[in-house]
Amino acid sequence: MTRIAVIGAGITGVTTASSLIDRGYDVTLFDRNRYAAMQTSFANGGQLSASNAETWNRWSTVLKGMKWMMTRGAPLLVNPKPSWHKYSWMAEFVASIPQYRANTVETTRMAIAARGLLKEKAERHGFGFDCENRGILHIYTKKSEFDHATEVSKLLAEGGLDRRAVAPEEVRQIEPAISGDFYGGYYTESDFTGDIHRYTTGLAKSIEKQGAVLQFGTNVESIRVDGNEVRLTWSRNNESQTEIFNAIVLCAGVESRSLAAQLGDRVNVYPVKGYSITVRLDDEDSQSAAPWISLLDDEAKVVTSRLGKDRFRIAGTAEFNGYNLDIRDDRIRPLVKWCERFFPGVSTEHAIPWAGLRPMMPNMMPKVGQGVRDRVFYNTGHGHLGWTLSAVTAEMVAERVATSKTVNKGVATASYAAMPLAAQGAV
Repeated sequence: MTRIAVIGAGITGVTTASSLIDRGYDVTLFDRNRYAAMQTSFANGGQLSASNAETWNRWSTVLKGMKWMMTRGAPLLVNPKPSWHKYSWMAEFVASIPQYRANTVETTRMAIAARGLLKEKAERHGFGFDCENRGILHIYTKKSEFDHATEVSKLLAEGGLDRRAVAPEEVRQIEPAISGDFYGGYYTESDFTGDIHRYTTGLAKSIEKQGAVLQFGTNVESIRVDGNEVRLTWSRNNESQTEIFNAIVLCAGVESRSLAAQLGDRVNVYPVKGYSITVRLDDEDSQSAAPWISLLDDEAKVVTSRLGKDRFRIAGTAEFNGYNLDIRDDRIRPLVKWCERFFPGVSTEHAIPWAGLRPMMPNMMPKVGQGVRDRVFYNTGHGHLGWTLSAVTAEMVAERVATSKTVNKGVATASYAAMPLAAQGAV
């Protein structure tokens, strides 16, 4: 049987392993943590949001970043300390501005295709993940932000997404718990939310039962590729072991850049830090005062999701500060204040903070497909849309592995046709 190594057990790595197993491969999944989904897939905003598919490559983003550089609580924060990686990434970000429209449309198409695939996996494997099929409501307090959203809606519609404008009074009809004055909103009924950690760990347990080998708590020390095999050396508790595989798929998040360099590829992901708080809804008053509809405040760059009866997730901000996981009070405090502003009846006494590093490519498009070597593949660099896109990019990279003549030489692999036609050849 053809053996495939998958590096990284976040949402992209576990869904990739699942899609490879569906095609009949023998899969070993590696992660340096003891459990799946312990880094960026631990406590994100929870939204599966085709309505948030707009890429960030606009001049207005650059100008806002410069404006907010010295504002500690700003939605976008850039540490001005010189770094070749950071500033070269930013130069490529600016160079990708002409692709803003095309990439936004393509990301929308992928996000729509991913919806059914993600739910199908959960149903087929039989696990829950606090899924709420209530749509996502974008809220706007300023006319300028609403007008930009109107233009974005045209691109989303080109990608196949249906979302509609709502008046201020309808904002409150859709989510009665919200307080405040609004200029308007946009509502996407087809979007939904869920707990990324519960999903990833549930799927990891299921594929282990299917025969996947989970090598957790391991450090990948070296990867060597020649024309016939991949030799992967890993260690655990100071003991090293080398295994031979037919191919490797890197889903290693922010570590993908350094691993790819070993393999002759340039995968320029940058670790863009995001923060979240999980508000414990310990009393009935807070439970009734918290929203069930998922929200996205475009101006504050804040997203929310209700994770069952007693948890309310609020996430946001983007921080360019290198490989730094420090949880800063001046970045958490705006999320708490946002909750208290729009949902004053929710107690924020027990708000659990978290920070994760989004692996972001300069053009905001995930790196999916084959590297310069025949046996090396990538599914990484999803940025803030890893949860949203993971199910479709897993299918895409698994299909690339399945169609590789080098990897499958002399081996018959199973075919699997779960991927909607809309996703075929997406990126």
